[in-house]
Amino acid sequence: MGLTADSGLPRRSPRRLPHRSLSAGWQRLPREARDTLFLLAVIGWTVLPHVSHLPIWCSVLTGVVLAWRARLALTNAALPGRWVLIAALGLAAGLTLWTHHTLLGKEAGVTMIVTLMALKTLELRARRDAFVVFFLGFFLILTHFLYSQSLLVAAAMLVSVWGLLTALVLAHMPVGQPSLCQAGALAARTALLGAPIMVLLFVLFPRVAPLWGVPQDGLAKSGLSATMTMGSVAEMVLDESIALRIRFDGPVPGPAQMYFRGPVLSEFDGNEWRPAPSSMPSRAATSATSATSATSAALRNLRPSGPAVPYEMTLEAQRLPVLPLLEASLDAPSIDGLRVTGLADLQWLADKPAVGRLRFRATAFTAFRHGPVSASAALDSLRALPAGRNPRTLAWATALKRDPAYAGASAGELANAVLQHIRSGGYRYTLAPGSYEDEGSGDAPGSSAIDTFWLERRAGFCEHFAAAFVVVMRALDVPARIVTGYQGTDPEPVDGYYIVRQSSAHAWAEYWAAGVGWVRADPTAAVAPGRIERGRRLAPAAGLVAGALGGMSPALLARLRAGWEAVDNRWNQWVLNYSRGQQFDALKRLGFDSPSWDDLAMLTAGAFGVLALAGAAWAAWEQRRIDPWVRQMERLRRAVRALGLTPGAHATPRALADQLQARYGARSEPLAALLDALERQRYSRATLPRPQAALTRQFVALARDLQPLCSTPAPSGKGLG
Repeated sequence: MGLTADSGLPRRSPRRLPHRSLSAGWQRLPREARDTLFLLAVIGWTVLPHVSHLPIWCSVLTGVVLAWRARLALTNAALPGRWVLIAALGLAAGLTLWTHHTLLGKEAGVTMIVTLMALKTLELRARRDAFVVFFLGFFLILTHFLYSQSLLVAAAMLVSVWGLLTALVLAHMPVGQPSLCQAGALAARTALLGAPIMVLLFVLFPRVAPLWGVPQDGLAKSGLSATMTMGSVAEMVLDESIALRIRFDGPVPGPAQMYFRGPVLSEFDGNEWRPAPSSMPSRAATSATSATSATSAALRNLRPSGPAVPYEMTLEAQRLPVLPLLEASLDAPSIDGLRVTGLADLQWLADKPAVGRLRFRATAFTAFRHGPVSASAALDSLRALPAGRNPRTLAWATALKRDPAYAGASAGELANAVLQHIRSGGYRYTLAPGSYEDEGSGDAPGSSAIDTFWLERRAGFCEHFAAAFVVVMRALDVPARIVTGYQGTDPEPVDGYYIVRQSSAHAWAEYWAAGVGWVRADPTAAVAPGRIERGRRLAPAAGLVAGALGGMSPALLARLRAGWEAVDNRWNQWVLNYSRGQQFDALKRLGFDSPSWDDLAMLTAGAFGVLALAGAAWAAWEQRRIDPWVRQMERLRRAVRALGLTPGAHATPRALADQLQARYGARSEPLAALLDALERQRYSRATLPRPQAALTRQFVALARDLQPLCSTPAPSGKGLG
């Protein structure tokens, strides 16, 4: 990629590089090979985060092409011909069409861009070819944000931008041997000069949605599900990713009050729990519901008590339209682009899943009662059990109901009896209870899963206890249902926010009692009170690195994770979720009483006007600057003219030294030595000090000693002497 100043073509060594020159190190490489290898390294770094999204053949092809191009640079071999590139491009296009069934769209487009940039490195024959690679690289950097806008991806792409800018600077420095450090420093200064404009655009550019609001962005790969089977919640314990962050305006509720309500599951087919159809309204019906009626539906049978708990929640992307708000939230959160509906079972539904990060405020009452206080036909379906399933558990419940001690017992008394059985019955809370899916026989796999858990193994996770409790309560003719969501937070807040992880996923139960309504019953608290009362979650075995750090210092590992999550939260809050409201709040801090789009446009225009004037002034000043080496060379030419010589305007220091030696012989050796030093500063591969004024003063002083000889004829021998 080293380009000459006059021809615009790559400079080639007349022979292949010997192997021993490669072992001499990076600094000994020819300019063209060094610059090409640097560019290939930057391209590899830029493509690397895309490997998980690219077809395997594309990653392999890109790696092979980059390695091939590196070998050509090291051996100074000829680049492949045009027909080889055309064949490779046709193969890549065919494989893209075969993989994605199209050449259009995000996936196919990114695949083709990566392939084109790799193939373009095989025809770096002129400066314009390098520029094509540079700008393909800048475009490829943007495509990363179609998949992720995380802080790590942004930091990696910042390195890519710096690398491409460094390569661009090297392409504009075709003369001499500029070091990578020199080019990288110039690229960094250039980027810093553009940083104020970037920040200004970010703060003032009008927006109607969060930054990078791509539909697929942040789509949850895990999280709460609309159904539940034995073991489905335990699988989420392996996921330590953040589900939500919550910050309280006042006193923080205790761990036992941190229930975040998700899907309510009422129907059971013997193997899987599902929500009742009436609790999942259609999107059209949800969109037609006003915020006022949505709130009134949620409040219809809600009886709060105790102090209100106002909070701010940052919710990560969800697979479901259910918003896991703190139980029991009383007002519909205001979220741009979503219409939220509250249901009588205390679920809060959006008109579509949250595919991006949401931040909103709400108020909850952690002490409450809800639901009808008198029996109704709607409760009958919550007593139903599938026929022929779990017969031994049903027999156990029948025996309990016939026990004289519970004759005429209320729903609350029966629930306490079941919970007491869990406490004293040898049950074990575990992440590895074994599979219950194959229990049963015939056409009903899992038909006796509750029997096996309740009467034999007695080991399970929260969903096993909740499902068994609800089955037993229904067998006792008490309406009951399962609620899924999250329970508990990390013990300590991070940057003021309590973190709820996917591993905090939880399932609990509700039963209905006459005169009271729905009552929460968490069987997990009966067998593992520390899980609910102190938020102690079961955790899978740590990995190699995390285990080593945790073994040395668990507190250090916790601090490292908390620090990173605090930084990541700031990035999410102030960059990715920078919204129109925050934009107008910034204008208020600048003195605008009631900011509007007109105020924003005027401020933006004024700021860019000031920046344009500053840029024009800087450009005018820059035109007056001269390369220090060129300035010093001009001073030496003037000193040489004073000696009676007439050097050309483009004469090199070596040419001036030759003229002086031809005229003054040995007396000019000190001047020639200084000129040689000046030439090495410009053209040597080694990094030398910048030109110094002392060299010019020394040259001028020596030249004055020769001025009395200006009228003397040039000697014919070796010199004067």
